[in-house]
Amino acid sequence: MPDSLDWDKLKTFHAAAETGSLTAAAVRLRISQSAVSRQITSLEGQLNAPLFHRHARGLTLTEQGRILFKAAHDMAHQAALAQTNVIDSQDKPQGVIRVSTPISLGANWLISLLPKFIKTYPLIQVQLILEDEEHDLSAFDVDCALRPWPSTQGDVIERKLGTISQSLYASHNYLAERGAPNNVQDLDNHDMVAFGELIPTRLHSTNWVLELGRQKDNPREPIIMVNNLHGIMRAAEADMGIVGIPDYMVAMSRRLVRVLPQVSGIPFDVYFVYPTEMRGSTRVKVFREFLMKSAKVWK
Repeated sequence: MPDSLDWDKLKTFHAAAETGSLTAAAVRLRISQSAVSRQITSLEGQLNAPLFHRHARGLTLTEQGRILFKAAHDMAHQAALAQTNVIDSQDKPQGVIRVSTPISLGANWLISLLPKFIKTYPLIQVQLILEDEEHDLSAFDVDCALRPWPSTQGDVIERKLGTISQSLYASHNYLAERGAPNNVQDLDNHDMVAFGELIPTRLHSTNWVLELGRQKDNPREPIIMVNNLHGIMRAAEADMGIVGIPDYMVAMSRRLVRVLPQVSGIPFDVYFVYPTEMRGSTRVKVFREFLMKSAKVWK
């Protein structure tokens, strides 16, 4: 009977396969690169089969490696789920909760709420993953996600947190120099800050400020384009022009003021999403309820 495979070696192999790099796997596992290499070499020796093609630019799986990776991935999923179930079986909500969130929503709204959440649940450690792409929840490397669009993935539970309103803003200095617009047609005489082309396609009406009062096939030309909402807000704070952004973003900004208050952009919904396997998680439950209560302040 062949020796059973060592779980530590399988974890190392799984990390190397996911990252495509011995160095990246070492960073993820917090061990040395030489230790990663030794464990993978030992695993290949035990299986008497190569698991990776080694190239100067990284690692790619062999056919045998792909077979083992699927099994290791399933094992990692089950181990993570078992750990979650054990932690959540205890009386008090505790442990790590990993949250994927768009950069602007996480950096400008969610972070402002976390001190209260951490004070309420001191045994829960929050890990934020700020990213503007839709995280694959089936990988089970995050516990839940905030998204400004309905989920496109199966086997998830989705709850609407609320609806985000959008308005026009500019800095005090910009308005002092250029004056405030009196109507939407007046925007033609102002500088616009807008999204660049490399943005997630599911974001809603991101450049509505360019089309406001204009034909869709004849938008205004922005003075600068940035591919991230947080960067767009910073450009406006740097006196570069007028922006159309979600209202929650300016709650902590003392540099921006609303212009044309009678004008609003197209609102969009924000959702709280988590894998069905996390249905019984106490941490996810209390975090969801906390966010749903906090989101009631949205217009």
